[in-house]
Amino acid sequence: MSPIDRRDFLTTLGRCGAGICTLCAGGGFAVGQAAGTKRFRPEPGGRRVDFFESLPDGSIVCGVCPRHCVTDDGETGFCRSRTNVAGVYYPRGYGRPCILRVDPIEKIPLSHFRPGSKTMTVAVGGCNLRCLYCQNWQHSQTAPDKLKTFDLTPDQAVAAARDKGVDTIAFNYTDPVAFLEYAKDLAVAARKAEIRVVAATGAYIEPEPLLDFARYVDAITIGLKGFTQEFYDTVCSGRLDGVLAAIETIKTKTNCWLEIVNLIVPTYNHDPRTIHKMAGWLRRTVGVTTPLHFSRFVPMYRLTNLPRTPVETLESACRIARSVGLTYVYTSNIAPHDGNNTYCPKCGMALIERLGFKVLENRVRDGRCPACHIRLPGVWT
Repeated sequence: MSPIDRRDFLTTLGRCGAGICTLCAGGGFAVGQAAGTKRFRPEPGGRRVDFFESLPDGSIVCGVCPRHCVTDDGETGFCRSRTNVAGVYYPRGYGRPCILRVDPIEKIPLSHFRPGSKTMTVAVGGCNLRCLYCQNWQHSQTAPDKLKTFDLTPDQAVAAARDKGVDTIAFNYTDPVAFLEYAKDLAVAARKAEIRVVAATGAYIEPEPLLDFARYVDAITIGLKGFTQEFYDTVCSGRLDGVLAAIETIKTKTNCWLEIVNLIVPTYNHDPRTIHKMAGWLRRTVGVTTPLHFSRFVPMYRLTNLPRTPVETLESACRIARSVGLTYVYTSNIAPHDGNNTYCPKCGMALIERLGFKVLENRVRDGRCPACHIRLPGVWT
């Protein structure tokens, strides 16, 4: 058998199909045009992907995420949201969101960024991960142009936010990495209109496109889905090291307010020793005051055979994180629970009382505890 180069090897792997494949988890992936389906054609002069390399044979190497998908003409990347058209990479869902709704900012989740405020949340189909428990799999695991969508340019999205009386735009439900071109352009338009931008992401993205996007983002919550490569192989079809690099990049090279969320899945990533290691890494890398949310798993998608995360498991994870030294540790996706609240680390006063995603009382004044006047990390106005 004659040797093959990297491009041929990755393309061969990519033709194994659109399902979960551990061989493809960290490498290139291409989804060919299915028989009988309409070939994707971008609009004349349509938006191109910012990060890709065209090869002499007309194929493309994507530079958005660590997969570096290799696609021939007509093929679509692993994320289902970018297609090679005659040697140029185009987003399939630009300006075509499948979700547009008003949410509490706590749903991102963000607990130290303008608590109690509202976001206009935008989502486009597709994702570059394959999480078996995905809560929004109907949208994230479908190509954006195969969903029920509506046309919304970045400027129209900004106008819609103003019409709704909302001064923050969020990217959530699906991952903005999959629709990065639209997310960036919308964020630029929002910045010009003095509208805040926040994002929830699995952060499986290369540093250059991440930094390019983050210039226009005010706050970001990164889903650190597990803390072993085995978990990412089995559950997410991705690479842990790529996510860790993105977390470090956001903390050290941007001005984004950062929070971390870890969804605990029974039997998969609930081990106390691994949680201890993760909390220790976060303390060293992003500091003790970066909020950490432990979120409750609800049976969904391909893990409907599992139970919900026991409350005791979430409480144990919080105790472990605090024992390592993390100051602001929360429970998410469970209510009522004291773990939803924000407490002063100095005097213990309940500063923000929440019922799930709803703020019941916010006692923070000018970013400080009203009792002991300690300054709190976050964005409060």
